[in-house]
Amino acid sequence: MRKCVLFLIILSLVLIQGSPAICKNKLPVEGKGYVGTLPVLTRNYASNEEAIDNTPASVSPIPSKDFNSEREIKPAPIEDPSFVNIILKTDKTSKYTNDLMEFIPILEEIYDMLDENKNVQIFNAKVYYFNKSVDYFRDKYAGKPESQFISYKRLLELNTHSRSISLLRTEAEKYNPYLSYGSEGYIYNPNNLREQMGYLKNEIRQTILLLRESN
Repeated sequence: MRKCVLFLIILSLVLIQGSPAICKNKLPVEGKGYVGTLPVLTRNYASNEEAIDNTPASVSPIPSKDFNSEREIKPAPIEDPSFVNIILKTDKTSKYTNDLMEFIPILEEIYDMLDENKNVQIFNAKVYYFNKSVDYFRDKYAGKPESQFISYKRLLELNTHSRSISLLRTEAEKYNPYLSYGSEGYIYNPNNLREQMGYLKNEIRQTILLLRESN
């Protein structure tokens, strides 16, 4: 019985190995790493080439920026010393100096009026404006370090002097017809007025020079 079973097993193995259908479908897979059907890659590649060839002619590559073009915004040359020192230069002038510079045109007008012996009323109006400007300037810097500057003190002195000349010219115009040029009327004498106005002109000229040197 055992011999019969063993014979049948051997016979079955011989038939399986010798079958043409089985041998035909058997693939040598050892060492190949893949078993199956590969996809057709050329079909997708061809469709991609057709898509590239069919790209509209109006589409063109984006050119690089032309920095020589006026339409392009150029970066600020922050490394250029001339740009940093000139274009970005901050105002280093102090407020005190700026206030001093505002007095120069006022004093020049008063000087011209004295030099041309302008109308007393017009002269007084300009002197009054100068006086008010100096009063504001005095109060603004009173008690501050600027109040010790020569320019500060000179403006206050000139303010006092200009007021006295303005008053003198006003009184002379009012009282001159009624006073003799004696001891009391001497101060209203035209010669004395011209001399006093000359002193004021000289003081104004020196003050203007001082203010300009302060800039």
